[in-house]
Amino acid sequence: MSESSERPERDGHGITTERKGAIAVWTLNRPDRMNALSRATVRELGRLARAVVDDDAVRAVILTGAGDRAFCAGADLKERKGMDEEDVRDFLGLYRAAFDAIDRCPKPVVAAINGVAFGGGLEVALACDLRVMSPTAKIGLTEVSLAIIPGAGGTQRLPRVVGEAKAKELILLARRLEAPEALSLGIVNRVATEGQSALECALELCAPFENAAPIAVAAALDAIDGAADLPLDAGLLHERRCYERTLASSDRLEALAAFREKRPPVYEGK
Repeated sequence: MSESSERPERDGHGITTERKGAIAVWTLNRPDRMNALSRATVRELGRLARAVVDDDAVRAVILTGAGDRAFCAGADLKERKGMDEEDVRDFLGLYRAAFDAIDRCPKPVVAAINGVAFGGGLEVALACDLRVMSPTAKIGLTEVSLAIIPGAGGTQRLPRVVGEAKAKELILLARRLEAPEALSLGIVNRVATEGQSALECALELCAPFENAAPIAVAAALDAIDGAADLPLDAGLLHERRCYERTLASSDRLEALAAFREKRPPVYEGK
């Protein structure tokens, strides 16, 4: 995979951004705090997720953490100590806005879990479309052990991945999972091989997006996510509406021409 000439940029909110070809890489860069989520970091995640929608040069996004110890250890508890109840309520609203922006991004977002992902760290990973994990990483929604509950979407997104009964077990018991069990439950899509980093694994997973048809990818994401809570008949109607977007695209005609001419297609997102 080719890499762009852009250097990583630190934007002042604890997130480093860079480009590797058509893949944007966002790195939670607060290793001294186990890449914990401050208000500024959460706010910036939301801004990045909204901004990338209109960046035609980006075909997919990888979210990861700096260092080997942590993807994200959750909320910044040092910052949380200074919050009163109303501050916490406001922070939960900030989580909701940022994680929803990631969840609804029309471009695939992949979490590269390179170390522990507890609490809000796993919740932001669950807002991503796909997840990969290093062999030594651990994940869990551990909030009940701290006398609270997951408040950034964990109680809603985890059951949609593993089912209600298993989600109750994991949340109520504040269980911490290692990579093999996370993979077997479908929480992560891949586990990095020995000697491979989570980021390398995520880049390998994202490689097909470099040359994929952006309109079709976005429509497929919408067809799946938008029908998640609909009855089958309504879901099929939603799928049809999403299909219509691809039907009118130039990329569809390019796919047919490329097949006829026995060459790789060149998709422009039009």
